[in-house]
Amino acid sequence: MRLPRLAIIMAAASGAVALGSVSAETVKLKNGNTVTGQVVADKAEFLAVDLGYTILQIPRANIESVFEDDASGDETTEESTEGKLYRTAKLKRRTVRELVDTFGQGLVKVLTPKGVGSGFIINEDGYVITNAHVIQGETRVSVILFLKQGESLGRRTVKDVEICAVNPTVDLALLKFGKPDDVELCPLYFGDIERVRTGEPVFAIGNPLGLDRSVSEGIVSQKSRQVARMLVIQTTAPINPGNSGGPLLNMRGEVIGVTNMKVGVFAEGLGFAVPINYVKEFLEYRGAYAYDKDNPNSGYHYLEPPHRQQKGEEKSEQGDQELQD
Repeated sequence: MRLPRLAIIMAAASGAVALGSVSAETVKLKNGNTVTGQVVADKAEFLAVDLGYTILQIPRANIESVFEDDASGDETTEESTEGKLYRTAKLKRRTVRELVDTFGQGLVKVLTPKGVGSGFIINEDGYVITNAHVIQGETRVSVILFLKQGESLGRRTVKDVEICAVNPTVDLALLKFGKPDDVELCPLYFGDIERVRTGEPVFAIGNPLGLDRSVSEGIVSQKSRQVARMLVIQTTAPINPGNSGGPLLNMRGEVIGVTNMKVGVFAEGLGFAVPINYVKEFLEYRGAYAYDKDNPNSGYHYLEPPHRQQKGEEKSEQGDQELQD
């Protein structure tokens, strides 16, 4: 149901409207009032909020900020991820420009003798997630860090990056670099695939064709598209060579996927990303995919089961065995 603009403004000005849902979000208005409900559409002109009995469209001009449940509208609330390499938090919804300014330093440029890719920092110890195909067959890997220096952006190259784990099946790799003493890292937060919705806006940061820190916007076209024997996120955000390994983020700045491919040379709006739940499982069981520099093919490889023999073949083999006996 679409409400007239006057009804929208009157409803928004009447005070706080609460919805008892665990996934509710609070929209803080510029007049000081709040509206709480589930955001079902995030458009450039308005937010559509499900109040349980109707859909309220709130003009962007009236919105100050958006944040989830009991998360502060001004601060980041860290969530416990004890024993894990990544972190999560309750973050407020912001514009792409604000999110890039806040989390853009979490992107790294991955360099190998054969080419350039992307990756992103996941904690203060220098761990980085990228695609397996970015470093496949390589033993020498470097990363370029993007660092704020006043109003400008500096670059710092870190060599001798360690390859910790590789899982080609889901196209993921875990790297680790030595953190320079004078550098403060900006790890990115992991999102939740269960909260990803088809149609929601997203953006990708990467180094397409070597162009540093390029940002592309789009939406989630399909949350679980089957491609190459795995389920991936399909997005309209443009993906090009060099984007591989970079983060796909939602409008809170949470990583929901790792961009890894596009379809066709001439196809547009058909980008794909490895879902964040695959990344979490990869990190949890990273010991199974531990990389051995002396044996780049190390790790578990699943073999095809033996084919069932035809009856004629079985009788022939039995006859051959009797002759041998």
